[in-house]
Amino acid sequence: MLDTAQFIKVVAIWAIPVIFAITVHEVAHGYVAWKHGDPTAMLMGRLTLNPLKHIDPFGTILLPGLLLLLGSPFLFGYAKPVPVNFAGLRNPKRDMVLVALAGPVANLLMTFFWTLVLWTGAHLPGPLAYISEPMQLMGVAGISINLILMILNMIPIPPLDGGRVAVGLLPGPASDALSRLEPYGFIILIVLLFTGLLGTVMGPVFFLLRNLFLQMGGM
Repeated sequence: MLDTAQFIKVVAIWAIPVIFAITVHEVAHGYVAWKHGDPTAMLMGRLTLNPLKHIDPFGTILLPGLLLLLGSPFLFGYAKPVPVNFAGLRNPKRDMVLVALAGPVANLLMTFFWTLVLWTGAHLPGPLAYISEPMQLMGVAGISINLILMILNMIPIPPLDGGRVAVGLLPGPASDALSRLEPYGFIILIVLLFTGLLGTVMGPVFFLLRNLFLQMGGM
């Protein structure tokens, strides 16, 4: 467990990457839904990068803070889900897959952005060297949180994005059977987290990709 000084330092480094990883993820869902016929998120003012429109007190603040405090090897959180009326999509089954994929794709693009921040921090000229370390630490944090959210959300358990992709791609009976898991999806996820199975599943993929992006960032 981190002491107070360490906790404050870690929060200062992780706050911006976490908030924007979650926010952009949700905006991507809403934007793609809007472009495919469902304006629900747009009409509700959720297609904005203003984090205050997306913050969930528990999922965006308390849960990541608790995981940081406990020194968890994996940090994640979630925002208020952007509302999507799947029946309002022009091609509901196909477009549901595209809407679901938008979030993880947004996290992948942000991983490249934070890799650039990391690389830039390592190559600042002398007069700007004093911000080199904070930029590099924030770059590593941004890479980590976005990879975690991307990998986590692609687990094929509804209502995670991977679950919605699977529901959209599977044939009728299998799709219906998987969709019935949705009310229990977060319970399953929490059980996987606290039994360590989630880390076992995600760990190898996460560390492989993380090392790849860190190398691209010059570390």
